[in-house]
Parts: sequence; C-alpha cells; structure tokens
Amino acid sequence: MGIVISLILVLICCLIIWRASDAFEESSELIGENLSDGVRGATINAIGSSMPELFTTIFFLLVLKDTESFSGGLGTTAGSAIFNGMIIPAVVILAVIGAGVVRSIQVSKKVLVRDGISLLVAEAVLIFLIGGATLKWYHGLILMLMYVAYIVIMFSTMSAPSEEGEEEHDEDENEDDEGGSSSRLMALLTLDIQYALYKDEELTKGRAWVQLIISMIVIGAACLLLVVACQWMGADTFTVPFLGEFSGFGIPIIFVSVVIASAATSVPDTILSIRDAKAGNYDDAVSNAIGSNIFDVCFALGLPLFLYTLVYGDINMDADIVVYSSELRILLFILTSIAVMIYLFGKSMGKLKAYLLLTVYAVFTLYIVGRSMDWEFATTVSEFLNSIYSSING
Repeated sequence: MGIVISLILVLICCLIIWRASDAFEESSELIGENLSDGVRGATINAIGSSMPELFTTIFFLLVLKDTESFSGGLGTTAGSAIFNGMIIPAVVILAVIGAGVVRSIQVSKKVLVRDGISLLVAEAVLIFLIGGATLKWYHGLILMLMYVAYIVIMFSTMSAPSEEGEEEHDEDENEDDEGGSSSRLMALLTLDIQYALYKDEELTKGRAWVQLIISMIVIGAACLLLVVACQWMGADTFTVPFLGEFSGFGIPIIFVSVVIASAATSVPDTILSIRDAKAGNYDDAVSNAIGSNIFDVCFALGLPLFLYTLVYGDINMDADIVVYSSELRILLFILTSIAVMIYLFGKSMGKLKAYLLLTVYAVFTLYIVGRSMDWEFATTVSEFLNSIYSSING
C-alpha cells in the first residue's frame, strides 16, 4: 500500500510538471525566437525544461540533509541524462514517423557532434572531479563554469535564424490562442497558466518572462512533492499524515531517483522535443535533449552542490554511496558514448535507431533494479564499472 501511495504521488507530480511545461514552452518559444536552429533547443529550451532536475536536486539536499542527499540529486541528474539521451530521441522519431510526417528525420551532424562532444567532456570532468568521499564548494563552482563556457561557445557560433521558423512560431501561437479555457477558474484548476494570467491577451516577451517564472515555480512545487515520494519509496517505513505508517522498498534513494525521479523530471524535455520535431525543427528536438543533459550534469548538479556546501559545509558520503555514485558516473559516460555513436551512424534517424535506443534504456533500467536487489549479473557489472573507475582514479 505504501508503494502505491508513493507512485500515485509521483503520477500527480508528473501531471503538474506536464501541464506547467505547456506554459513554459510557449514562453521559451517567444523568448528564443531570434536564436538559430539547434541553439534555442540547446539553451533556452534545455535550461527551462531542466528546471525539474535542478529543483529536485536542491530539494534532495534541503529535505534529506544527510549522506544520501547528494546521491539522490546525482541519481536524478544522471538518470535524467540517460533518459534524455535514449528515450527522448526514440520517442521523437517514433512520434514523427507514426504521424506520417516523414519516414526518418535528418539532424545536423554539426549539432550532434557539437553537443555530443560537449556532453561527453562534461561527464568526463564529473568522473575526475568528484572522485572522493568529500564534496566541496569548488566542485560545484567548476561544474557551473563549464556550463557558462558551453553557453558562450553556443552563442558565439550561432548563425542567423530563418524567417520561416519565425512565421511558423506565429502560426503556432495563433493556434494555441484558439484553445483557451472557458474561464480563469477552470484555467487554474487545469493549470492552464497562460490563460489564467492573460486570458486572450497577446503574449509579449515581457509577459513571457513572467509566465516562464510562474511555470517554473509550479514545477518546483511539484518537484518538492516528488522528492518526498522518492524518500517514501526508498525508506523501510514512512509515515503519511492522517493515514499512518507504511512500508517502502527499503533501498538506497539513489536507485529510486535514477529511475523514478529522473523519468518524472524529464517530462518537459520530452514534450518540447516532440513538439519541435512535429513542427519540423529536428535540430532543436534533439539538441534540447542533449543540451538538457549538459545543463543537468553541469548546472543542475553544480549549483545545489555549490550553495549547499557554502551554507552547511562539506558533504561527506558513506562508502556505499561513493561506490554507487562512482559506478553510475562511469555507466553514464558509457551509455552516452553509445547514444552518440547511434546518432552519428548513417545519414538519418529512423525506427531502427529508435528501437535500439529503447533497448539500451531497458537494459539500463534492468541493471538498476538488479543492482538495488543485489542480483548476481548486476553485481558483476557493478564490479566491472568500479574496476574502471579505480583504474581511472588510481
């Protein structure tokens, strides 16, 4: 019964994040309309749609405040990066092909190489940077500076946006205006943030920033509930106000966060990528997923780590948590390398690549479940991953 309650709370969080991401998507499109293809997806869209990972990591640190707190944030960001790299491109491909739009999608090799290499560099730094049991403020600062460097490179190499894309945005905006809720009360109940704020008024850039901030606040509130749900799910027992005491899985929270929290926080990324792909913006659709991973690894992990250690001091992790986080970082790098190779192989991305990506994610999920339950094959893989980590860090 306790697991059911936790899962219901997770589903509610997913619903809230999904609805709030609609308002965010409208705002980000208007704010980033002057950015070229691939840049908007990797910056404006990626940052905004990765707010759930940032909020979730912050709340893990603030709510738990123990040796598992950082591992929960690491599990969320790493799991989300794997979800974004595998599930989102696969879903995008199948959604577009299933709708009969095209038989395969073409993504700029320049975008794939640029973002793929940037992500692998960020993950490699993460492996070398966080190598011990003690985490300090400058670890978070270095990660954030890496993201700043990535943003500078993105904007310095940006080409001029196409007029066609701007026209498509105007058309989409008009179509969305036609589907407003019948009343502001109904808009609030259904989390139609844009209609609740402005009703039928035109969405200007100033209003878009307000809407963006409010939608992120709503997403943040959902992420707080998500952290609570994950905490309940991983605990041996937990107490729900007015309902009593229940049993959880009794497993380290890093295993819960790497699957459950990561999938829930990746809802905005998935929605934005599908919409971009259906509109023909394939570069943005894929670069949003990869760019979100770079944000997750560098900023969604770096900022909470930086702020927390400044206020509360160094984070000292237990030996088991060090082992779990080490193998997860190595696995993240390996799976990202596989995903990038799948992206780059061939001239286009079709059903075969989609199914291959889904298969890799299914194997990853099976490993996480097996690792949490000490299955023999998972333990063997774990030993292999930790041997790689030990050889890298001496």
